Amino acid sequence: MRRFLLILAGLAAAVTVGAQDRQTDSLRHSFGRQKLTSSNRKSTPYADTLDTGNPAVKVVLYNNGTYRYVKDPAKVVEDSVFTANWDTRAVNPYREEPEDLPDRFSIWIVDTLDSYCCPYQTRPRSQYGYRHGRRHQGIDLPYPTGTPVPAAFDGKVRISDYVGGYGNLVVIRHANGLETFYGHLSRRDVQSGDWVNAGDIIGLGGSTGRSTGPHLHFETRYRGAAFDPAWLIDFETGTLRHRLLKIRSWYFNPNQRYVQSVDDEDEIFRTDEEDRIAAEEQAKKEAAARAAAEAAAMRYHTVRSGDTLSAIARKYHTSVRELCRLNGIKETSILRVGQRLRVR
Repeated sequence: MRRFLLILAGLAAAVTVGAQDRQTDSLRHSFGRQKLTSSNRKSTPYADTLDTGNPAVKVVLYNNGTYRYVKDPAKVVEDSVFTANWDTRAVNPYREEPEDLPDRFSIWIVDTLDSYCCPYQTRPRSQYGYRHGRRHQGIDLPYPTGTPVPAAFDGKVRISDYVGGYGNLVVIRHANGLETFYGHLSRRDVQSGDWVNAGDIIGLGGSTGRSTGPHLHFETRYRGAAFDPAWLIDFETGTLRHRLLKIRSWYFNPNQRYVQSVDDEDEIFRTDEEDRIAAEEQAKKEAAARAAAEAAAMRYHTVRSGDTLSAIARKYHTSVRELCRLNGIKETSILRVGQRLRVR
């Protein structure tokens, strides 16, 4: 068994902490589009761990005879994502605007080495967007005071503090650069710098800060820019919508809530090559439409005996210069009976 796992570990060695190397076209359409239900790997005691060819990846052997590959937090936290723009006080430590982000980019939310846990399965009480004239940068989930709050994904706690209107706030940064916010807690059970796994309890639900009653304020941000958490999680079913999220710049618009559309979803998960082909096809369609519209608007005149360019121009409410341009002739050109002239 141990030898078998070490052989498999050679495959795991190809998996890196950085998400960019794993964003292949085949995964985008299969693995990346998979939905994921909440899981808690801590529910099964483990007996041992094995090293792999990748120092950031370990094999965990569980008491029930199963195993899985996991990331080693001690190595993961060495990544620059956990050092650059790291501030244990500022809600937004980034010095950039949403407009500074690429028009489109992909981030792995959960890969084969990560876990996910829905913060709370329920119908959201208040949605992302403007509320009472103020921007609401997350969603509010009805959450009884004292109810344990789990971390949604693996990550490192950046903020654990009482922060203004958020009240007791925990902010977790994840290896993909995403940050999740958990506000209005009655109690915080983690400290800045702690590593947490999906499902770990980070505090208790409450109503601290600017709050009208017990609830969990949950935000998702990328490099400081907030977007609707519903793009990630279906809170009514508790499922993660996709393992791979392809973000569009307009997601960061405060008026842009999640909208479910099969056509939009297919467009979001297109590969770069498919995007190029789609753009070419769209350009051809637009060119054909313009040509068809132009052809439909064309009108011709058949020259009769006695016709002149000036007479024809007056008849069709145009100019001699325009007639010459449309037909590639000069004002001094001699017209022939039966000749067809384009007049529009």
